[in-house]
Amino acid sequence: MLGGIVGEMDSTRRGRFPKHLGLGLALVAVAWTANWGLDGLRTHLWFAPLWVGYALVVDGLCVLRNGSSILTRSPRLYAQLFLLSAPGWWLFELINARLANWEYTSREAFSDLEYFTFATISFSTVMPAVFGTAELVRGARFVERFERGPRWEATNTKLASYALIGVAMVVAMLAWPRWFFPFEWMSLVFLLEPLAHRLGRRSFSRDLALGDWRTWMSLWLGGLVCGFFWEFWNFWSDPKWIYHVPGVDFWRVFEMPLLGYLGYFPFAMELWLLVQLCLPRARELRI
Repeated sequence: MLGGIVGEMDSTRRGRFPKHLGLGLALVAVAWTANWGLDGLRTHLWFAPLWVGYALVVDGLCVLRNGSSILTRSPRLYAQLFLLSAPGWWLFELINARLANWEYTSREAFSDLEYFTFATISFSTVMPAVFGTAELVRGARFVERFERGPRWEATNTKLASYALIGVAMVVAMLAWPRWFFPFEWMSLVFLLEPLAHRLGRRSFSRDLALGDWRTWMSLWLGGLVCGFFWEFWNFWSDPKWIYHVPGVDFWRVFEMPLLGYLGYFPFAMELWLLVQLCLPRARELRI
């Protein structure tokens, strides 16, 4: 099936309606309707189809505008994003076991194996959605204005400082979770950035040394857009996640406190650094 959908595309095919865009729209329509319209437990079955549909839609829109996308340039990389996404999000779930900032309703309705299976399938959609959205906004005029911004040179001292800050954040977060829980969404940026730079992988430091902030801004916007849809579609779901966020549990937009949306900015950066470190083809991401 995928063989008939994907394939190499160039700028001469820009504007042609991609088959996988139609498939994505159909998946969103069916899964969204089922997720909100059916009674009883259903989101564990419809969350993944809904977000696979979303990922295909934003990827298809990239093809319409740019002539190519992550999926059409490298189906292998696109599949790898799904495979890496699940363990990537389980890492945050592991941290949350200490922080207890969110929980899932109706957990008692599933055995441990069922819960792990459905959760893993759902978690696999995170990276394709975020990176597809980031690539879609990458060509926006607003983002292009950040091509020539302030330069930030990555010296050995700065990189070492980033690593120390990251370690301090992790220690503080685990020791005093009530006060330092936001570090879950920042610590990995400080820990992984110097590692990516040292290993010669693409990193924020290398772009910022040239004054190019476009990747940074694209990921921020991509993470925020996905964050909105995650919370929007979650609100009328069953099972769903709910939050317990000390000190900022007010002005909720759906289940998420308003200030909590700030976490989607560094979250997208953490995902991007994980991909750069784990996937050899990550340079093919045009973000």
